[in-house]
Amino acid sequence: MRVITLLFLMLLTNSCTIRNNTSNQANDTREKKIEKIELREQTRGTNRSFVLNSENLMITLNEKVNDSKISLSEWENIEKQINYIDLSKISSFEAPTTDHYSDQSLASTIIITSSGKTHQSSSFDAGNPPKELAPLYKAIQQVIQNKKTTQ
Repeated sequence: MRVITLLFLMLLTNSCTIRNNTSNQANDTREKKIEKIELREQTRGTNRSFVLNSENLMITLNEKVNDSKISLSEWENIEKQINYIDLSKISSFEAPTTDHYSDQSLASTIIITSSGKTHQSSSFDAGNPPKELAPLYKAIQQVIQNKKTTQ
């Protein structure tokens, strides 16, 4: 009888531990600590970069830097879009077109720094990201356009 009781308690304890670990992993995948996002676009004659964090948008165009504030709602929208992306697979998302191979389009890359790790997409044509990154790309472009119209 003691053996059965002991086995039951061990099974119960193990089950609770597994359930807690699974719950913690689910929370980790849903809530990522996003430090910054960078959108790089380049071709032979142009090199531009858009770096966003929770407070600022820094635009660099051929070494000329412009800095502006972003709103909390803009940042939250970007974080929301990132939470839909499996960051460990971001480099494997395929670009739908390849005009950037021959400089017909800017070669774009999205780089996300989250919890101290950097996740970089493969190159894609500016304006035509992989379908998995399209909502995030659109949100980034919206912030950029908002800053261009207010300056």
